[in-house]
Amino acid sequence: MNDALRLGGRALGFALVAFLLLPFVALAVTLSDGDFERAVDRGLWDALWLSLGSTTLAVGLLALTGTPLAWWLARREGWWARRIEGLVRLPAVTPPAVAGVALLAAFGRGGLFGDTLAEAGVSIPFTLSAVVLAQIFVAAPFFVLPVADAFREVDDELLWTARSLGSGPTGVFFRVVLPMSAPTFVGGLAMAWARALGEFGATLVFAGNLPGATQTLPVAIYAAMEGDLGPARVMALVLLAFALFLFAALRTSRVERVLGKRT
Repeated sequence: MNDALRLGGRALGFALVAFLLLPFVALAVTLSDGDFERAVDRGLWDALWLSLGSTTLAVGLLALTGTPLAWWLARREGWWARRIEGLVRLPAVTPPAVAGVALLAAFGRGGLFGDTLAEAGVSIPFTLSAVVLAQIFVAAPFFVLPVADAFREVDDELLWTARSLGSGPTGVFFRVVLPMSAPTFVGGLAMAWARALGEFGATLVFAGNLPGATQTLPVAIYAAMEGDLGPARVMALVLLAFALFLFAALRTSRVERVLGKRT
């Protein structure tokens, strides 16, 4: 009986693995001649470079703003810290279309800050700025929350020792806290970058689908699907290749040695 249950459990597990693998295999084996050329004609390279540029900017801004927030969350307890951590977590469970509508409600024409921005001559929706803001919005939890957890794991005695040796708060953070949290810090950036790279719903609603201006690669895939699926499959494979490259790069032993792999 136990053997039958064990074999049945393994069979169900392998069935799930096969289900997860099958769509990726199908992407590759269903390509046909001319799909790549048609994908290029549909704006593959423009969408790719826009995606890479916007996500790099988004992740850079997220690191600049999210790191001090993660440190604050790690060093604080109480009602306010829990509420702010919950707020940071909210975009991770918000449907992307809802996120796009919310961003429009905040920064669009007639939105909460729309009139103020218009008076200053600033228009955010359907621009590259909207793309970057949408990516930051959806990716923030994937960076801030793991990094805050990593900061919490740093032993307070090490911080006090560094302070007793003459390091100020800034020196303690950059010389002790950040190096000890480096694997999680870089992993959080990678997860945020991957989430931003794959963002579709909020970007489409808030930034639109303007080729060469706001059309990221996921949005280009959606646009290509309105016609021949071949170009869409090529674009999807390109997007998948970048995600796999990032994953493989972070798993290399050289990167782990540089970051000081945590055990």
